[in-house]
Amino acid sequence: QSAVSVPRDFEGCSTLRKYLGQLHFLQSRIPMGNGQDAAVPITWTEIFSGKAVTHEDIKYEQACVLYNLGALHSMLGAMDKRVSEECAAGAFTYLRDHFPHSYSVDMSHQILSLNINLMLGQAQECLLEKSMLDNRKSFLVARISAQVVDYYKEACRALENSETASLLGKIQKDWKKLVQMKIYYFAAVAHLHMGKQAEEQQKFGERVIYFQSALDKLNEAIKLAKGQPETVQEALRFTMDVIGGKYNSAKKDNDFIYHEAVPALDTLQSVKGAPLVKALPVNPTDPAVTGPDIFAKLVPMAAHEASSLYSEEKAKLLRDVMAKIEAKNEVLDQFMDSMQLDPETVDNLDMYNHIPPVLMEKCAALSVRPDTVRNLVQSMQVLSGVFTDVEASLKEIRDLLEEDEAQERKLQELLGKVPPAPGSPPGLAEVSKECSKYLELHEKASFTNTELHRAMNLHLGNLRLLGGPLEQVRAALPTPTLSEDDKQVLQNLKRILAKVQEMRDQRMSLEQQLREMIQKDDITTSLVTTDRSEMKKLFEEQLKKYDQLKVYLEQNLAAQENVLKALTDANVKYAAVRKALAEVEHKWNTTVQTLVASYEAYEDLMKKSQEGKDFYTDLEGKAAKLLERARAACQASEAHRQQLLER
Repeated sequence: QSAVSVPRDFEGCSTLRKYLGQLHFLQSRIPMGNGQDAAVPITWTEIFSGKAVTHEDIKYEQACVLYNLGALHSMLGAMDKRVSEECAAGAFTYLRDHFPHSYSVDMSHQILSLNINLMLGQAQECLLEKSMLDNRKSFLVARISAQVVDYYKEACRALENSETASLLGKIQKDWKKLVQMKIYYFAAVAHLHMGKQAEEQQKFGERVIYFQSALDKLNEAIKLAKGQPETVQEALRFTMDVIGGKYNSAKKDNDFIYHEAVPALDTLQSVKGAPLVKALPVNPTDPAVTGPDIFAKLVPMAAHEASSLYSEEKAKLLRDVMAKIEAKNEVLDQFMDSMQLDPETVDNLDMYNHIPPVLMEKCAALSVRPDTVRNLVQSMQVLSGVFTDVEASLKEIRDLLEEDEAQERKLQELLGKVPPAPGSPPGLAEVSKECSKYLELHEKASFTNTELHRAMNLHLGNLRLLGGPLEQVRAALPTPTLSEDDKQVLQNLKRILAKVQEMRDQRMSLEQQLREMIQKDDITTSLVTTDRSEMKKLFEEQLKKYDQLKVYLEQNLAAQENVLKALTDANVKYAAVRKALAEVEHKWNTTVQTLVASYEAYEDLMKKSQEGKDFYTDLEGKAAKLLERARAACQASEAHRQQLLER
């Protein structure tokens, strides 16, 4: 009863450990395991769904207590001075390695792996903070921070598992976003300290690229931090001030003083994490935590002790195998991350077989408006006509005025400068003034009109294309042209990537088989009838059953080097094809954007064309009236000159 409702303090942890130990002592005497005579129904509430889960198995009780022990330690770690995550990781690790994962979904291998890496990541964070406060060497701080990233990447992989996602529901997205934010943040901290190390070594080019990378990663962290508490935002702002200041100063110094070449980040050695925390081991039967065995008088301990020894042999075997698997997995993950090869999109050729939805949408819109291009052309033609009429009227007015001036000069040459006689025709000055005003308006509008025609000509072809048959649209989009050799290179790369995935899947399957086999391996019945002196021999015989699986795993691990070498060679040959595909994809995207832009420009062109027509129609009316006035004024002026000549 105390273990079900423990206080949230270290006394609660002690209670859980004691109860866990006594359950172990109990199960060695009384057959309360799954399907055994004294098994009783045990019910706990599953943490994520809130559903009651019942099993007739004492190991289920132990598993739930162990889970709660890990959960309580993690809570105490968050509440206190952040020193208990290693204990929490130890409880979850023991639960993952020693108990079935079928009891409830919150005890699945993926969820427990998630919990373990979250705990270790937070423990490593505590160590990172201490190392920075202690002013440890920059390279060491970078490695400690890189290990935080590694732990959170493992946690992220567990979160991305489809079973985990369906189990966690909405909180999976929140957790994943938070973990990804931490990955970017601590990667930024690692590169900040690599930059500081480069500064200490006077490698000023390296310093710039590390600070640049730190800044890029911090910006990604800030994007992912939306919705996080103000304390997080404040920490990010402070870090941005530090890293931004470092980068700006380093770049300025290098640009103006040192002039060192700035290397590409991928040419520098990657920062290898330094795991300085570990899951503290759990020993359920440690008398220091369990207290006296309250069932000591029920049955002899010999069989139980021997069974515990055999369990430890199995655990040792599993630890040895898992150490090899995890080492190889780490190498494989780092290698694949550096390659940036996604088997699903390694060639992207399929996208060129289809018109993208955004473009299909524009084509469909134009198909129900077949007069789009004609309307635009007609509108611009009308505008051009009115424009030409206005220009002709203004030219005629200007010609009339110039002719009148020429006649006036001739008269003055003939008669000498004479004052205008009474009855001299007025109005020409006003006509000239108004003509100048209209010419100025026309000149300004002429530039706009030219720009409008240029824009129309730019988009007209694209609009005709979008309104035409879809085959023509597809033909207008760039497509890659691959030689037979290029196709062979692609095929080979995809084949090897499939081999990598096959190797991964087989490794996971063999690991799962090994875990299940160890979990089901119970030789208690044999131990009861075996002489103590024969125990070691019995263990050796029993452990031979794992030899075949171990051989398969060794073969799988050994194959990795050859597979990665083949992938490296294939990737080298793929480089030119990759570049060509990237260029075509860029052209393809640019073409799509240009066509979409032409569609979106149509309404604007029509609007501006109408505005131009309205403007020039108005100006045409004014110019026509002015032309009449100019003609009348010029005729009057000519008549006046004739009168002067006749005098």
